[in-house]
Amino acid sequence: MHPDMLRAVTESLPAARPDGPDGPDGPAGHGTGTVLVGYGAVEELTRFATDPRWTVHVPGHPDEVRRAIRSAVGRGERAFVHLSGDSNAEPHGLSEGFELVREGLGGVVLAVGATLDPVLRATAGLDLAVLYAATVRPFDQVGLRTAVLAAAHADVVLVEPGLPGLSARHVAETLVHVPHRLLPLGGADGLDEDVVARAVRDFLR
Repeated sequence: MHPDMLRAVTESLPAARPDGPDGPDGPAGHGTGTVLVGYGAVEELTRFATDPRWTVHVPGHPDEVRRAIRSAVGRGERAFVHLSGDSNAEPHGLSEGFELVREGLGGVVLAVGATLDPVLRATAGLDLAVLYAATVRPFDQVGLRTAVLAAAHADVVLVEPGLPGLSARHVAETLVHVPHRLLPLGGADGLDEDVVARAVRDFLR
C-alpha cells in the first residue's frame, strides 16, 4: 500500500468512545453512519458500487482520503472508501462532483481515483477533455453530461481501478438521450498507461 494513503486513513478515522467499542451513537460514536475502507479490494468495490444505499469514494491522493472519510463521518453516511496502491501527484476533486482537469473537444475521458495521472500521461497531446472522479456513487450525471455536450464527439472513455465497465450503466443512463460511444477500461490498480494510450488512440474517430 502507498504509505501516505495508509497514513491518511489512520489520521482520519475517529477513535472509539470509552463508553463502548463503537460509542452509543453508532460506529465510532459519530452518528449512525458506517465507513468501511478497502485496499485493492476489487470485489468489494464492485459490490458496494452496485448498492444504491452506499456512497462510494475512490480517492486518488492522501488528501482526498482524509476528506472522504471525515466528510462521511460528519454526515453519518454509509460509505465505502476504496484505497489504491498508487497515488496521484496532486489532490483533485476538492469540490462535489467530477472535476474538469483538462479541456478538449475530441471526446471525454473519465478517470477514477489513482488512474488520473496515468490517464493524463496516456492522453497527452490528444484533444480530449479529462474529468476526474474521487467519488463514483452517487454518480455525477450533470458533470459528465456537461462535458460530453461541450465536445465535438460524444465519445467517452471510462478508466476505473475496478472491473472494466463498473460505471458503464451510469454513463449510459446519463447519456440516454445523447447518441454516444463508450470505451470502458479497468483492471487491477496500476493500470498500464501504455495500454490506455493504445486503447484510446484506437477508439478515437
